[in-house]
This record gives sequence, structure tokens and C-alpha cells, in this order.
Amino acid sequence: MDSFPLGSYSVGRVGFGAMQLPGPGVFGPPRDHDQALAVLRRARGLGINHIDTAQIYGPDVANQLIREALHPYPADLALVSKVGGKRDDRGAWLPAQDPDDLRAQLEANLRTLDTDRLAAVNLRIFDSEVDRDLFDRQLSTMITARDEGLIAGIGLSNITVEHLRIALDRTEIVCVQNAYNLLDRSSQPVLDLCTERDIAFVPFFPLGSGFLPDNPVLTHPAVVREAQQLGRTPAQIVLAWTLAVAPNVLLIPGTSSVAHLEENTAVRDIVLDAQTKQELDSNND
Repeated sequence: MDSFPLGSYSVGRVGFGAMQLPGPGVFGPPRDHDQALAVLRRARGLGINHIDTAQIYGPDVANQLIREALHPYPADLALVSKVGGKRDDRGAWLPAQDPDDLRAQLEANLRTLDTDRLAAVNLRIFDSEVDRDLFDRQLSTMITARDEGLIAGIGLSNITVEHLRIALDRTEIVCVQNAYNLLDRSSQPVLDLCTERDIAFVPFFPLGSGFLPDNPVLTHPAVVREAQQLGRTPAQIVLAWTLAVAPNVLLIPGTSSVAHLEENTAVRDIVLDAQTKQELDSNND
């Protein structure tokens, strides 16, 4: 399956995440402005029609680059953003969970992207403990925005199964973004429920943490072996495995390099050896 529904959109299962377009620490302008624009335009040239962004990437920088590179937007392009956080003057990531904050962030996304409607907006949760009163008010804000036509669909991010079940009792959810990779499958129950309900699941950190000197995901023996056999990179093998986990998994690998973008997109054509896939499937330490 090459595509999957994201609400009212049908998107390719390999999209693009704009998080790496701003400067170091996802803060400030890009190192190379023209290269950032080239990456976005090449993404469209490769058939990518799902771009994930956020007003807090920069802040504003990622959205402004997307607008400069791609506006006016093609009808099939699903622009997805998120709300629930903010940045301070030093770039620290802080929660901003009050419903009024969510509405202001949503409007900031629309303004910086110069669009009247987004394909989806993810409500990013910072606390794994469910505050039912707050969560209900947050959902009401998202539902109102959808009913007003500002967003086509509601998404959730960094959530538990309890969050998802509560939300589904109130409204349709079109996507969920949670951390998930070869060695961290703590969100498997969330993925399973999404699969059951035909909800797009968009894993972040699919390659593991980029902050570790020896990334155990990319240095996994089976990953390295398969990469050597197929003449691919370990990152491509891991992304291909992630795609194969479930039909509703959508990837949004990010990069500021055209070459890396093309490598990431090429994972759509990788078929893993059955033995390797079984070994990776069973590796959940």
C-alpha cells in the first residue's frame, strides 16, 4: 500500500517533516536558506504530499520556508501542524496547553503558512497523566476549529491509550503522532488501537535519538547486515521496517539535505528479507 487516508486526504506513506529546516536546535534561521527551499521543492517533485510542521519550529521559520517554497499550495498537499507548546528566548521547549493558547497557536500557523485551512493539527500533550477537565476543554477547542473550517481533521501527539479512547468518544481523530522505533515500542498499544480504528499513526524518532553517540537503532546487527546486503543505509532499513509494522504507519523523516531527502523517499521501494524482518519484529528490548 503506497498511500493511506489522513482524514479527507489520501497521502503517500512517506512524507516530509520540516523540523530540521530551521537552524541548530530547531531555532532561528536555516544555515542555508536556498538549500531549505530546494529540499521542500524537491519533496514535491518526488511526489510527497504530506508535510508536517509547527509554528514553534524556528519559531515561525519552518512555516515561512514552506510558504516561500510551495505557496500557492497544490490541492492534494496535506499540511499538518501541531499546537500545545511554545519556545522561550533561548529556544527551550515549554508547554502551552491552555485552550486559549491552542487557539492562538493554531491561528499563528494559519497566518505564517498563509492558508485558510490545514489538513490536520495535532494537539501535543506534555503530561502522560490524563487531566480530564483540561483535556475535554482542549478537545472542545480543536472541535470548534474544525467546525469553523480552520482544520480538516484533529490529531493527537504524545498520548496514551486513555487519551485516545476519551477523544474517540467525543470526535473523529485522523492521526496520532507518538514516539516509536525498533527499540522503543512503548506506544504499541496506541498504534494497535489506531490500526483497529483506521487512524494514521505517525511515529516520531523512528531512527532513535540523534543525541546518542552510538545510536543503538542504527547499529543493530540485523539492520547493519541487511543494509550491507541490499546496498542501502542503516537508516533506510530502519525506515523500511517501520513502514512494514502496520499499513496505517506514515513516515515524516526530516532533513535539510536534498540527497538525504531522496534517500528517505527511496525506502518506499525496499522489501526486507523475511528473516531480517522477523528478527527485527521480535527485537523489543
